[in-house]
Amino acid sequence: MIDVPDIDLSDPEVLTDPFTAYGRARERGPVARLVTPGFGSMWAVTRYDDAKAMLTDPRLHLTDQTYLRLDVPEHCRKYLRTMQGMDGAEHARLRRLASPAFTARRAERLRPRIARIVDALLEKLTGEVDLLTEFARPLPIDVICELVGIPNSDRGAWREYGLAIATGNGATFTKAVPAIIRDAAAVIERHQPGTDLLADLIGGQADADELITLVWHLVLAGQVPTHLIGNALDALARHPDQLAALRADESLLPRTVEELTRWCGPQLLSLPRFAQQDLEIGGVPIAKGEPVLAALACANRDPRVFTDPERLDLRRPTSEPAHLGYAHGPHYCLGAALARVQVQVALGAFLRRFGTFTVAAHRVPDPGAWRFDAVTVTVDD
Repeated sequence: MIDVPDIDLSDPEVLTDPFTAYGRARERGPVARLVTPGFGSMWAVTRYDDAKAMLTDPRLHLTDQTYLRLDVPEHCRKYLRTMQGMDGAEHARLRRLASPAFTARRAERLRPRIARIVDALLEKLTGEVDLLTEFARPLPIDVICELVGIPNSDRGAWREYGLAIATGNGATFTKAVPAIIRDAAAVIERHQPGTDLLADLIGGQADADELITLVWHLVLAGQVPTHLIGNALDALARHPDQLAALRADESLLPRTVEELTRWCGPQLLSLPRFAQQDLEIGGVPIAKGEPVLAALACANRDPRVFTDPERLDLRRPTSEPAHLGYAHGPHYCLGAALARVQVQVALGAFLRRFGTFTVAAHRVPDPGAWRFDAVTVTVDD
């Protein structure tokens, strides 16, 4: 009989140390039941191979309704159905249109522009600062704004929109939706022919409503580097041997970002998929309509796949499988390559500029994300 443990998402132990809680569940069985009192339950796939298979299983549909549930004016509603809530041919068509703008090669070509933005933000850091407020939050929104052609004069508003997403302030974001959609439409209307990211999207034959939806969603979805940068510097400060290794050999930066994403990536759980028929995962029966997600917090530390997985190891062999921090399959994070380059540039520039630093971080007790609401860094001048 398959052991199916329950994980109470409101349990302080789970909120404080999700990696240990999910790890225990993984070693008991391939599937756990996530329970939130008053909100029902979801199935969580705990082991790497099962999670990877689940993320590509055509019997499970994403159909995310997060934005569709927002209380917004009626004229805004048609722009709220994003690629995140699509599957099958519809999703594949939009993904195909947007993908050329987000290739690894394109991200590498953007490295010098990203470096200029990083340097400008770091120039302002001195003494004791909140790294999230002064650096990690403005960086991704500034990068995306530049890539889609949002002028400097308008970026203050987009920073506020991005802040509402990055901090989980749903009420603020809901209130801002009409202005976000208005500003996304204005970006497209003002765009001049060129070779930037927006030109790729416009040239991809998306219709006007799809373009507006793509622009606002890509701008606001590009917040992954915010929390990964904060998590990374906190982790490096607590592992001085790994920090010393990176300082001694900057060529480790790409491997460092991958390892940090595996070990302390911000996403603890994937978005839920819904069973389109009765099925089994790891021998556990899943009924039609039930939600299933991947427990990334323990799949990325599965000892069946990773050697000594609880250890942060910046020299982890590249022969080991890729982490699932950006999901897998058709819904693999579209901006993963761009996020990787941003975090590589950010960490490298930070460590070159500041020979010593200390970190005091305050974590948000979020059952779905490993993130901080403040990362206070004291740097030498």
